[in-house]
Amino acid sequence: MTTTHSVPEASDPPPGGDLEARSAAMHDDPRFHELRARLLRFVVPASIGFLAWYVLYVLMSAYARDIMSTQVVGSANVALFFGLLQFVTTFGIAILYSRYANRRFDPLADELRDELETGSGVPAARKGDEA
Repeated sequence: MTTTHSVPEASDPPPGGDLEARSAAMHDDPRFHELRARLLRFVVPASIGFLAWYVLYVLMSAYARDIMSTQVVGSANVALFFGLLQFVTTFGIAILYSRYANRRFDPLADELRDELETGSGVPAARKGDEA
Protein backbone atom coordinates (compact mmCIF):
# COMPACT_ATOMS: atom_id res chain seq x y z
CA MET A 1 0.00 0.00 0.00
CA THR A 2 1.48 3.33 -1.01
CA THR A 3 0.57 6.70 0.36
CA THR A 4 0.65 9.70 -1.87
CA HIS A 5 0.86 13.23 -0.66
CA SER A 6 -0.50 16.08 -2.66
CA VAL A 7 1.91 18.84 -3.40
CA PRO A 8 0.40 22.33 -3.18
CA GLU A 9 0.30 24.25 -6.40
CA ALA A 10 2.46 27.36 -6.64
CA SER A 11 -0.68 29.49 -6.97
CA ASP A 12 -2.23 28.12 -3.76
CA PRO A 13 -1.86 30.50 -0.80
CA PRO A 14 0.05 29.01 2.10
CA PRO A 15 -2.17 27.71 4.90
CA GLY A 16 -2.85 30.56 7.28
CA GLY A 17 -0.70 32.84 5.16
CA ASP A 18 -3.22 35.65 5.18
CA LEU A 19 -3.51 35.47 8.96
CA GLU A 20 0.27 35.33 9.28
CA ALA A 21 0.65 38.41 7.10
CA ARG A 22 -2.01 40.28 9.09
CA SER A 23 -0.34 39.18 12.35
CA ALA A 24 3.03 40.45 11.16
CA ALA A 25 1.48 43.75 10.08
CA MET A 26 -0.26 44.05 13.48
CA HIS A 27 3.14 44.31 15.19
CA ASP A 28 3.69 47.68 13.50
CA ASP A 29 0.27 49.02 14.52
CA PRO A 30 0.54 51.86 17.08
CA ARG A 31 -2.41 50.37 18.98
CA PHE A 32 -0.42 47.14 19.44
CA HIS A 33 2.49 49.15 20.82
CA GLU A 34 0.09 50.92 23.18
CA LEU A 35 -1.31 47.56 24.27
CA ARG A 36 2.17 46.27 25.11
CA ALA A 37 2.99 49.51 26.94
CA ARG A 38 -0.18 49.21 29.03
CA LEU A 39 0.72 45.65 29.95
CA LEU A 40 4.27 46.59 30.93
CA ARG A 41 3.04 49.55 33.00
CA PHE A 42 1.36 47.11 35.33
CA VAL A 43 3.46 43.96 35.10
CA VAL A 44 6.92 45.46 35.62
CA PRO A 45 6.21 47.48 38.81
CA ALA A 46 4.01 44.72 40.26
CA SER A 47 6.66 42.08 39.58
CA ILE A 48 9.48 44.18 41.01
CA GLY A 49 7.42 45.07 44.08
CA PHE A 50 6.39 41.50 44.77
CA LEU A 51 9.88 40.13 44.19
CA ALA A 52 11.35 42.72 46.57
CA TRP A 53 8.72 41.83 49.18
CA TYR A 54 9.49 38.10 48.78
CA VAL A 55 13.27 38.61 48.95
CA LEU A 56 12.79 40.68 52.12
CA TYR A 57 10.86 37.77 53.63
CA VAL A 58 13.54 35.25 52.69
CA LEU A 59 16.43 37.45 53.84
CA MET A 60 14.77 38.25 57.15
CA SER A 61 14.04 34.56 57.69
CA ALA A 62 17.71 33.78 57.10
CA TYR A 63 19.46 36.72 58.77
CA ALA A 64 17.00 38.36 61.17
CA ARG A 65 15.85 35.36 63.12
CA ASP A 66 15.44 37.36 66.32
CA ILE A 67 12.90 39.66 64.68
CA MET A 68 11.14 36.87 62.81
CA SER A 69 10.81 34.73 65.96
CA THR A 70 9.13 37.52 67.91
CA GLN A 71 5.80 36.26 69.25
CA VAL A 72 2.85 38.38 68.08
CA VAL A 73 -0.26 36.49 69.16
CA GLY A 74 -0.01 33.29 71.17
CA SER A 75 2.59 31.11 69.48
CA ALA A 76 2.21 32.91 66.11
CA ASN A 77 5.37 34.86 65.33
CA VAL A 78 6.36 37.56 62.85
CA ALA A 79 7.64 34.95 60.36
CA LEU A 80 4.22 33.28 60.22
CA PHE A 81 2.48 36.58 59.52
CA PHE A 82 5.07 37.49 56.87
CA GLY A 83 4.46 34.12 55.20
CA LEU A 84 0.70 34.55 55.27
CA LEU A 85 1.04 38.07 53.88
CA GLN A 86 2.85 36.57 50.88
CA PHE A 87 -0.41 34.80 49.98
CA VAL A 88 -2.46 37.93 50.61
CA THR A 89 -0.10 39.91 48.38
CA THR A 90 -0.33 37.30 45.61
CA PHE A 91 -4.11 37.34 45.61
CA GLY A 92 -4.15 41.14 45.86
CA ILE A 93 -1.95 41.51 42.79
CA ALA A 94 -4.13 39.03 40.90
CA ILE A 95 -7.27 41.00 41.76
CA LEU A 96 -5.64 44.32 40.86
CA TYR A 97 -4.40 42.90 37.54
CA SER A 98 -7.86 41.58 36.72
CA ARG A 99 -9.40 45.00 37.32
CA TYR A 100 -6.63 46.75 35.40
CA ALA A 101 -6.90 44.34 32.48
CA ASN A 102 -10.69 44.69 32.28
CA ARG A 103 -10.44 48.47 32.23
CA ARG A 104 -7.22 49.28 30.34
CA PHE A 105 -6.11 46.16 28.46
CA ASP A 106 -9.02 44.02 27.30
CA PRO A 107 -10.97 46.60 25.26
CA LEU A 108 -7.97 47.39 23.06
CA ALA A 109 -6.94 43.72 22.87
CA ASP A 110 -10.48 42.77 21.80
CA GLU A 111 -10.43 45.47 19.13
CA LEU A 112 -7.13 44.26 17.72
CA ARG A 113 -8.16 40.60 17.86
CA ASP A 114 -11.45 41.31 16.07
CA GLU A 115 -9.61 43.23 13.38
CA LEU A 116 -7.05 40.45 13.01
CA GLU A 117 -9.66 37.70 12.81
CA THR A 118 -11.98 39.47 10.37
CA GLY A 119 -9.14 40.74 8.22
CA SER A 120 -10.73 44.15 7.95
CA GLY A 121 -8.34 47.04 7.61
CA VAL A 122 -10.84 49.38 9.24
CA PRO A 123 -10.81 49.12 13.02
CA ALA A 124 -14.14 48.68 14.76
CA ALA A 125 -15.27 51.34 17.21
CA ARG A 126 -13.69 50.88 20.60
CA LYS A 127 -15.88 49.76 23.44
CA GLY A 128 -17.36 52.81 25.05
CA ASP A 129 -16.84 54.98 21.95
CA GLU A 130 -19.91 56.39 20.31
CA ALA A 131 -20.50 55.51 16.68
